Amino acid sequence: MDTPPFSELGLPPELLAGVEALGFERPSPIQALAIPPALAGKDVLGLSSTGSGKTAAFGLPLLAKIAPDGRYPQALIVCPTRELAVQVCEEIHRLASNMKRFRAIPVYGGAPIDRQLRQLRDGVHLVVGTPGRLLDHLRRGSLNVSEMKMVVLDEADRMLDLGFRDEMEELLAAMPKERQAMFFSATMSKGVERLMERFSNDIETVKIEQKTRTVSTVEQCCYEVRQRSKVEVLSRLLDMEPSRLAIIFCNTKRSVDEATEALLGRGYTADRLHGDISQAMRERVLRRFRDGTIELLVATDVAARGLDVENVEVVFNYDLPQDPEDYVHRIGRTGRAGRSGRAVSFVFGRDLHRLETIERYTRQPIKRERIPTQEIVEGKMADRLFDEVAERVTENKFESHEAQIDRLLEQGHTPTDIVGALFTMLNEDRGREFGEIQEDRPGQRRERGDRPDRGDRRDRGDRDRGDRRDRGGDGGSDRGDRGPQRADNDPNMTPLFFSLGRVHGIKVGEIIGMLYRESGVPDGAIGSMRMFAKNSSIQVAKEHADKLVDRLKGKKYHNKAFILDHDRGPRREG
Repeated sequence: MDTPPFSELGLPPELLAGVEALGFERPSPIQALAIPPALAGKDVLGLSSTGSGKTAAFGLPLLAKIAPDGRYPQALIVCPTRELAVQVCEEIHRLASNMKRFRAIPVYGGAPIDRQLRQLRDGVHLVVGTPGRLLDHLRRGSLNVSEMKMVVLDEADRMLDLGFRDEMEELLAAMPKERQAMFFSATMSKGVERLMERFSNDIETVKIEQKTRTVSTVEQCCYEVRQRSKVEVLSRLLDMEPSRLAIIFCNTKRSVDEATEALLGRGYTADRLHGDISQAMRERVLRRFRDGTIELLVATDVAARGLDVENVEVVFNYDLPQDPEDYVHRIGRTGRAGRSGRAVSFVFGRDLHRLETIERYTRQPIKRERIPTQEIVEGKMADRLFDEVAERVTENKFESHEAQIDRLLEQGHTPTDIVGALFTMLNEDRGREFGEIQEDRPGQRRERGDRPDRGDRRDRGDRDRGDRRDRGGDGGSDRGDRGPQRADNDPNMTPLFFSLGRVHGIKVGEIIGMLYRESGVPDGAIGSMRMFAKNSSIQVAKEHADKLVDRLKGKKYHNKAFILDHDRGPRREG
């Protein structure tokens, strides 16, 4: 459905500014239908699926009625899980970015209650929480609901399924009778209907029908891949079928950071988006992705909300999402406007059960594929190189080099020798060092003790939609906050010559780590590294290049002496 702009929904200027800063131009259907009656003070039932923008549908009306000068709880949002509570609270803060002195906090079980008690004592405007912990605070007297103007039950049907009926009823019964209530649910169950009948007045229902669950133009497939093999398999797929634009979805901030670092280390142009990326940086990253400066965007679901980029050719589920609706939302980024697209998922262990759930939900099969071997990838790359050279020969695009060709022929080199040398140079320039993975070994599906969800277990509590612990940190990689890496054509970057290459057995990740460790340059100062046969080229921020060169003098890599210096010109060796 065509929706009016946000400016026509009756929102105050500070909220319109916040929406504009987030890059949203028009409301989603559920937002367009729910915001006007909610602003008018009516009780609202919103029937809409996950990923439809319902947080803003109830969050913007709540924020419009908050009195910033009153440091007491004025609105309550109840969520079924702590992950959703944290996610909703973060979204509310982003929408309220232009509201001075506004304060919202998440409260949920499994976290120290002392900190929550202190935050509630300090004064808040809005509380987001799970039923059990909210009821705990209510009984303690630490949550004062006497001045509450609004209450939202987010995913009401799911809370009933989880057995929170009694807690929800006790919370609603404790609130003022004149408060406004909003219920948001994916389905209209009898339980939701009974809650509405008891705790709402003259409710207005807004409903968004989900016509199709997946895009028919998207080709879906999956690969059975261990956590430790994901980067190598992703690299092989990217090398086999290069895409102009691709999005790589991860479940956690840590996974985003680690995947981005690994891709940059292998020479791909990539950047990241997750909950700790500032809005200004987010806009820069998206601008560079849209114009093709970066080809790979690595992101979490939360950070990719509102992302609308045309011509995305492939979506990778680097981590399979927990929710089938999130899967649908992700793969809908490609195959738009009738164009074809691809969706590739990495699965292993318990993911296979989740994959079957997704297939039942979408009513579409997801094709199982075999991981391409190194030989298959190299063959594809060689075929592509052959086709490019053949096209240039056909179009006669080598006239400017006839003098060099004649000189080589005069020196006694045969045409076959010349062409062979040129193909070798092109292959080395474009190629990369492959890594052997467990999946390459025939007949071995899983090692003893190889735990399929090890990466998920390690990241538990660090989900972008989950427990952020403290706003100051993400609990992830020690370089998780490094700014987005810049592409080779960035005018702020300069190439440095590094005297070691593939024949010396170097590893890109180790080299980048050594440069940061030994030089002390800030995060983001080192960009991509291109490795050749006997040397390499490393992109470095211009303002830090001299410092890197100076600090690395006399250093060794695995007892190998090396030279790091400003790139004075072509020094690549065959």
